[in-house]
This record gives sequence, C-alpha cells and structure tokens, in this order.
Amino acid sequence: MINKGVEQRKNRVRAKIARVSNRPRLSVFKSNKVIYAQVIDDTLGKTIASAKSTEIKEKKTKLEMAFIVGEELAKKSLKKNIKEVVFDKGSYKYHGLVKALADGARKGGLSF
Repeated sequence: MINKGVEQRKNRVRAKIARVSNRPRLSVFKSNKVIYAQVIDDTLGKTIASAKSTEIKEKKTKLEMAFIVGEELAKKSLKKNIKEVVFDKGSYKYHGLVKALADGARKGGLSF
C-alpha cells in the first residue's frame, strides 16, 4: 500500500510539470538497491530512453552509481536527439541519489 502523502507529492510535481512544459520528462525511481531513470514523452505515452544502476558492471557506491546512471541516460537521450528535458523527481527530495543522478545527466549533456 502506497502512502497517501507520497502519492500527493508525486502528483503535485507531475501537475506542475504538465502545466509548464511540453518537453520530455526525466522520471526517477529509486528502491533500496537500484536507481532507475527514464525519459518519457507524455504526448505519445512512450519511453524514449532508460537506464538503471544494475546495467553498470563496476563496483561503486550508490552515489557514484546514481551519477553514472545519469550520464548513461544522457548518452542514450542524445543519440535520439533529445537535449532538453523536464526533471521529475517524483516524491523524492532533491538531494543525495536524486541530485547525483541529475548532476550526471547534466554532465552528460542534458539540460533542464
């Protein structure tokens, strides 16, 4: 069962994004072990690019893995001519793993 507050925060962030932008959305999900990121085109309802920390074979800390996931997602997005996205942090605070992923995506060439 999902916490009601978590759902409210996630919906509030997505509503602001939907009102403001027509750019693809970079969505973040993190579990206790894995961090996932996707670039989603909401007009078509399709995922353009995705990356997750289990794809990385190197042994790193969670923070370093999140940064690398951001860089990998940026590479995949740039191959499909996506340079600008809107960052959807979901119900998470913008610090730690979420911030590291965003910094990696910026370093990889995405802008938001």
